[in-house]
Amino acid sequence: MRYAISIPQHAPDGTFRPEELRGYLGRAEGLGFEGAWMTEQVLGSAAALSPLETLAFAAASNERLRLGCAVFVTPLHNPVHLAKRISTLDQLSRGRLEVGVGIGGRGRMFSAFDVDPADNLVRRFNEGLRVMKALWTQPEVDIDGEFWQLAGATMEPKPFQKPYPPLWFGGSKPAALRRAVRQGDGFFGAGSTTTAKFAEQVPVVRAALAEAGRDTTDFPIAKRVYIAVDDDVDRARQRMTEVLISQYGDFGKTLLPVAVCGPPETCVQELRAVAAAGAEMILINPLFDSAAQMERIAAEVLPHVG
Repeated sequence: MRYAISIPQHAPDGTFRPEELRGYLGRAEGLGFEGAWMTEQVLGSAAALSPLETLAFAAASNERLRLGCAVFVTPLHNPVHLAKRISTLDQLSRGRLEVGVGIGGRGRMFSAFDVDPADNLVRRFNEGLRVMKALWTQPEVDIDGEFWQLAGATMEPKPFQKPYPPLWFGGSKPAALRRAVRQGDGFFGAGSTTTAKFAEQVPVVRAALAEAGRDTTDFPIAKRVYIAVDDDVDRARQRMTEVLISQYGDFGKTLLPVAVCGPPETCVQELRAVAAAGAEMILINPLFDSAAQMERIAAEVLPHVG
């Protein structure tokens, strides 16, 4: 089993401390975590730092951790700009970048991103991904698409990783899971997904891999897990509830049942269930007291998961 840790990215105005993040990343590296991941939230009341810029800071703060975002809602991005920024960050990190991509859902302020909600987001997603892959791999790009047109376009430098950084797909419906196999390099189960639901998704992914003749060893499956280690279960759940609501609003209330809260032995059991469901990497996501939680999880939980 491989483990990654979330990067603390919620920093109200004026509270970000560069030395704290450097120390956190250095400690994560020392504790043996494989990578450090973020999410993307452009608009919202939660004070969330932007992933690409923060990952650039992270890349300069350590030398081993793989750095990722799960996920970029790519239909809300211009794929040319996003391709350039990802390529640049992969060069700056010397090939340590991981890129999660997703279509997103309803309830977004599409007008702020110059996206017509009447557009087919799946087609927009597919075409945007096609544009990015072409810019990363082709010396000259010609695309006459529904949403973007490029004629003789070139982009340098290409990503440090060849042909480009690993693309992790989110999604929950069978069509999205099969799309992950067709176009991606790995599948990332959402933190909002229950372990039982994740256990239903994994066989769909593996069946699609078999149908496509793809080697399962080259297509990892991961799961984000919100976690709070505390010997006082009620206190853990109360703190988790407060943070989830502060970050996600009313939607946060629906996330508490999927969060792992309680003493180390409870967390071990829950993570074992995630592993048994098919996760090959677990993204550990404490939502408060991140540094202290990381220490407890590394010392009291992960060594016993198996």
